[in-house]
Amino acid sequence: METLWFWLVGGMLIMYTILDGLDLGAGAMHLWLARTPTERRLILRSIGPVWDGNEVWLLAAGGTLFFAFPGLYASSFSGFYLPLMMVLWLLVLRGISIEFRAHVAGEIWAPFWDVVFCVASALLALFLGVALGNVVRGVPLNADGWFFEPLWTNFRVGADTGILDWYTIAVGLAALAALAMHGALWVWLKTGDALGERARRAARGLWGAVLGLALLITALTFIVQPLVPQRLAEAPGGYVFAVLAVAGLAAAWRAIRGHRPRTAFLGSAAYLAGMLASVAFGLFPYVLPATTDPAYSLTTHAVAASSSSLRSGLAWWIPGMVIACLYIAFIYRHFAGRAVVEGEGY
Repeated sequence: METLWFWLVGGMLIMYTILDGLDLGAGAMHLWLARTPTERRLILRSIGPVWDGNEVWLLAAGGTLFFAFPGLYASSFSGFYLPLMMVLWLLVLRGISIEFRAHVAGEIWAPFWDVVFCVASALLALFLGVALGNVVRGVPLNADGWFFEPLWTNFRVGADTGILDWYTIAVGLAALAALAMHGALWVWLKTGDALGERARRAARGLWGAVLGLALLITALTFIVQPLVPQRLAEAPGGYVFAVLAVAGLAAAWRAIRGHRPRTAFLGSAAYLAGMLASVAFGLFPYVLPATTDPAYSLTTHAVAASSSSLRSGLAWWIPGMVIACLYIAFIYRHFAGRAVVEGEGY
């Protein structure tokens, strides 16, 4: 049951990255792509019907993590208290900027909310990547499963780590580049004319950065976290996720050059799914490695709830996820097609 719930939580986080990643990326590229107030509003209209629904997957993953792996929830939320508060504030600022731009408008306020939206979205993408880098690299856990990390120490990887070091910053930049490309492809898919072409060219330029950073962090991960190459050597079938990521990135490139926005966006989604699934497979059964002593690392078995609780929870989780999936499918189908500026809101 622990393995099943590990992949269920991982699947929800992948869904969050793909879906909320499109509006995080669109926000990060907001000021770079839009040239006029009308174009800025058009980008907001492209994500307006879906952005808050996309965040359901983050809430669902957090709730499931609390239920299925309470030990991991307690340890990570105490050790990552500061960055979690920063992420919470960025989520609040992003939501405020989207809503207030439509309700607190004006020649001064609209540009202000645009800047807040862009900066908060970019920092969220960066911070989520840094968080992933911390999980992969490991944290200074003690024998009781607790740890504390300052925001930074000496920016080096080792026993005395901070949240920010050269490895976690590299993963954060890779996440920012990938989500910025993902968001640009969404803007291209949902808009047209000059804005859509500008988004296509931006995605084409970002593709090279995504490829380079993906190769870099893959090589660094094999050096920083020996659990990953060891796991892949024991179960080489896990390379299928890496193949999915490579195929998705290649499909996105061909579709960008061939002017096929839907295929390009789906290729980007496949790349994100493949990369995250590769990380999850490479770490399993560890959910939070320790940089102090490997014996202190947290595994799915050590931090999971009882088997009876996990079985009971599955009976509630399945209908809840069915409802969430139906809602997401309805929203994306209902608002399919190009975004338009006409109408109220955003």
